[in-house]
Amino acid sequence: MRVLVLHSHPVESSYGAALYQQTLESLTKAGHEVDDCNLYAENFDPVLSRRDRLIYHDYPENMELVEGYVERLKRAEGLVIVTPVWNFGFPAILKGYFDRVWLPGVSFELVDGKVESRLRHIRKLGAVLTYGATPLRAFVAGNPPKKIVKRVLRAQINPVRPVTFLAHYDMNNCTEETRAAFLGRVKSAMERF
Repeated sequence: MRVLVLHSHPVESSYGAALYQQTLESLTKAGHEVDDCNLYAENFDPVLSRRDRLIYHDYPENMELVEGYVERLKRAEGLVIVTPVWNFGFPAILKGYFDRVWLPGVSFELVDGKVESRLRHIRKLGAVLTYGATPLRAFVAGNPPKKIVKRVLRAQINPVRPVTFLAHYDMNNCTEETRAAFLGRVKSAMERF
């Protein structure tokens, strides 16, 4: 399976980068063809410009500036997101990726006023997230990133398939042991993806 891996952490020596590398290695070991999309390393521009917004619904003109990213998404059969959670949301670069690449005509289409997915070719969805918050604090805040992955993205991709959702909470108080244990969970889950 061709798996698009989206990564959004600016520091290449971070724990997030280690999770990303483990994800790439485990998916490759499992025999998947991996499309490695490190948004920071690729200098992805997350800003939806005035022009982008004015032509947002005009397919295929709306994808001119992000055509390479659109083609990668269209070829994907699996999608895995590896990212930190900051302020109970995705980093701006990842949010900008969704704003600029998941466009009308690409990820969805309006048919008689109703949204129809154009991402049914993606058969599997996974996420590897790190939170500074504890699980309780994330729950009390509504855990928006988890809902985006398990509800919004899942509904667009395949609403009846399970999602591989892995989260290391309480990074503010983690230890070498908790980080190693979570890295092991990621390794196992991605080898079974």
